[in-house]
Amino acid sequence: MTRTTLFVTLLCVGVSAHGQDDFAKRASWEPPPAEAVKAQLFEWIASQKLDELRTLEVEALWPDGSLPQPGRDALEHVAVTIGAIDPEAKSIIDLCRGGMPTLLPSAPEMLAASDKAPFEVNNLRLYYASWLAQSSFYDEASQYLEGLQPNDVVDPGSLLFYQSVVAHRLLKKDECLALLEKLLENEATLPRRYISVAKLMQADIAPLKVDSLDEVSRLMDDIRRRLGFGRAGTRVRAQEDDVIAKLDKMIEELEKQRKQQQQAGGSNANNLKPSKPAEDSFPAGGKGPGDVDPRRLTDKAGWGNLPPKDRQEALQQISKDLPAHFREVIEEYFRKLAKDGDK
Repeated sequence: MTRTTLFVTLLCVGVSAHGQDDFAKRASWEPPPAEAVKAQLFEWIASQKLDELRTLEVEALWPDGSLPQPGRDALEHVAVTIGAIDPEAKSIIDLCRGGMPTLLPSAPEMLAASDKAPFEVNNLRLYYASWLAQSSFYDEASQYLEGLQPNDVVDPGSLLFYQSVVAHRLLKKDECLALLEKLLENEATLPRRYISVAKLMQADIAPLKVDSLDEVSRLMDDIRRRLGFGRAGTRVRAQEDDVIAKLDKMIEELEKQRKQQQQAGGSNANNLKPSKPAEDSFPAGGKGPGDVDPRRLTDKAGWGNLPPKDRQEALQQISKDLPAHFREVIEEYFRKLAKDGDK
């Protein structure tokens, strides 16, 4: 073997090994193939102790020649099959197929039942939670998705996707980014819409900072969502208080920056004025009178408060892209600051 041939061979082996290692790192989860999903489902069906005729009817929903595709299609088929056997499950499926609700329905008791098989409960939790998330009930969706792992369901891609959606909407930045990273490990198996939305969520939440205008805007949006569902309880009031506190902090920072700029400007202006009288020993009889302009050591009127023009600019900046009804809250803060400064 020539040296060149040996080099090419080693290079190819190295690339292949690197590719295998890279794949191993990415593939921390895999969607189960349709045959495996069918086997799990039929094992559950056998545990339901149906009569022979009923068993054959249900199994006929899964002909070997037309098994569902791995992913959401498989979850849909599993849910429908479970609903054909369990009336409680069917009520959940009918609810999810009935469109988007304006009020949250009562929680399905069977999803918390201890006498149900994990295969049935876990997949119905995912099915129901995805519908809740699509209907903007993110807190409730989070409750049903919490604790579920990719191996617990027949559609791990949807599980990770909706877990990340809920974390994104509830401003759980670190949790959201970790879930998105895990979801995109197996990008080749995901629907295109999942990939597009996942990457948008990554780009959207990655720069989010605590106590920023961006965070305040998102909190206000979440408050508006909750109020839209007729919710005005302690949680919403706590969020409103949090928003007000964050706005108060921002305005104080703006005022502090303004004060520092005024101090710096005043110092520079004073440096340009004479600080001592002319010398009396100049030739040609010149005598310095010794008069010096007194320095202004007292605060300027309104120091510590933003002037009307700057106040309006700050107001526009803070209220940019925020719900219109929150502008009044911000204006009230400026009025309060001005009033406190006059005392």
